[in-house]
Amino acid sequence: MNKLRILIADDHSLIRQGVRSVINGRAEWELCGESDNGRAAVELARSLAPDIAILDVTMPGLNGVDTIRLLKTESPGTKALILTMHDSESLANEVLDAGGYGYLLKSDAAELLPKAIEAVASGRHFLTTKMAHATGDISVTPERPASNGPTVRSRLTPREREILQCLAEGKSNKEVADALQISPGTVGTHRKNILGKLKAHSTAELVRYAVRNNLIQA
Repeated sequence: MNKLRILIADDHSLIRQGVRSVINGRAEWELCGESDNGRAAVELARSLAPDIAILDVTMPGLNGVDTIRLLKTESPGTKALILTMHDSESLANEVLDAGGYGYLLKSDAAELLPKAIEAVASGRHFLTTKMAHATGDISVTPERPASNGPTVRSRLTPREREILQCLAEGKSNKEVADALQISPGTVGTHRKNILGKLKAHSTAELVRYAVRNNLIQA
């Protein structure tokens, strides 16, 4: 029988160590790759084609939600499971809208991570305990949290979200251009569009927005 191949992406080494221990404890599972940021996770997934990617939400370079969006095109056979400290129904909705299969709080991981992996591997959605109140068995597809409609963030294009995160992390236009392999002028155009869509007037406001929406850590 083929092993279930799992990729981990989290910028905290202790979290990766804990997830690694869970995976290594199951003979039918295999840890095929490990990363501390979203962009590297996409590169690994492109070459390794894991069955499941366990992702943090707040990671440098590329956050978990946008990592899921890229995985849909770069490694379409990979199912994403978010493992996060953020207890947020709106964020869980964003994960599901992006194509994610699971949303598990790190506080629930010790008890529920194996069940979450099994559910996602079988093609079912899995929500952390507090968000699965509509069903008696959280290992089956739960009722989805109520959506409050489209967010401002959802009006940004995938490229604009990437650039927003890079700018909020303190990168200059040239550094963003080098990282994304585009011209500084293109970065400047995107920055102007982002400011307009978010009704912001400075990079400082973009940083505050990024912190509030879990794109970067405060």
